[in-house]
Amino acid sequence: MADTPTTPPGEPPALDAEFVAGLVAGRFPGWAGLPVRAVRSAGTDNVLFRLGDELVVRLPRAAHAVGQVEKEQRWLPLLAPHLPLDVPVPVGRAGASADFPWPWSVYRWLDGEDTYDAPLTDLAHAAGALGRFGAALRAVDASDGPPSFRGGHVTTWEDGHLPGVIRDFGAEGLIDADLATASWEAVLRLPQWDGPPVWIHGDLLPGNLLGRDGRLSAVIDFGGVGTGDPACDTMPAWTLFTADTRPLFRETARVDDATWARGRGWALAWGLVTEHYYRETNPVLAAVARRTRTEALAEYAATARADHPLGTT
Repeated sequence: MADTPTTPPGEPPALDAEFVAGLVAGRFPGWAGLPVRAVRSAGTDNVLFRLGDELVVRLPRAAHAVGQVEKEQRWLPLLAPHLPLDVPVPVGRAGASADFPWPWSVYRWLDGEDTYDAPLTDLAHAAGALGRFGAALRAVDASDGPPSFRGGHVTTWEDGHLPGVIRDFGAEGLIDADLATASWEAVLRLPQWDGPPVWIHGDLLPGNLLGRDGRLSAVIDFGGVGTGDPACDTMPAWTLFTADTRPLFRETARVDDATWARGRGWALAWGLVTEHYYRETNPVLAAVARRTRTEALAEYAATARADHPLGTT
């Protein structure tokens, strides 16, 4: 299967273990014959197949994810030595071919279960470890890094959808629309990031974190890695952690008040828009989003009460 210089148009064929085994045999004869089995995932960009005991095949499931292959192949080997948690190690890259229209990758298999399917039991350890991970990632020279797809201000990411989502969910009785509107208006007043470029993972959701024996062990899926506002990488404070463990995450992540507030804005906007979009088609992702926006709104309400104990504004 020779590499081709361009990505052919059209959708890829249906992916199953038999098809992927054929792709592997054609591109990597040394791995031909290894058992192939699908890995269950709620991810929307890529599909995974375990290859033998030590490898995993990762293929784009949509055209918008194709660029992630080259990005991970180029940057993961440079970032990994600086990071305090295990990350994927690319060991093979296949170009587009007549059989599959997009490039794809092979990585070393990382033991562990994603933290949605197997929730962490030691959240204090995870808060410290993930906070240090974000701080270490930001410390790597980012002068040549590409912009992350979530690297800009949250108000540009949600593309004006949030007010409509708030109206819909408020009408359905799912949220306090007045509270959500006040929270979002507070986000709109925040200063934007004006620091030098820093690396961010961009997608630190429970499905992209692995745990072993109840403790955080690895960060996967670097398709969103790039430079941008570090506020995006504080979202685990609301997607994963609790009111008790959130301060430890913030302390080890070493972010200032404005970055933390923008991160809560990310949690609110991402949570509401993602739940609204995926509540019928991807219940796992919608559940993560619902938890995220619930925690963000609760923290905003508590902060507002502390700032205005008599209920004034």
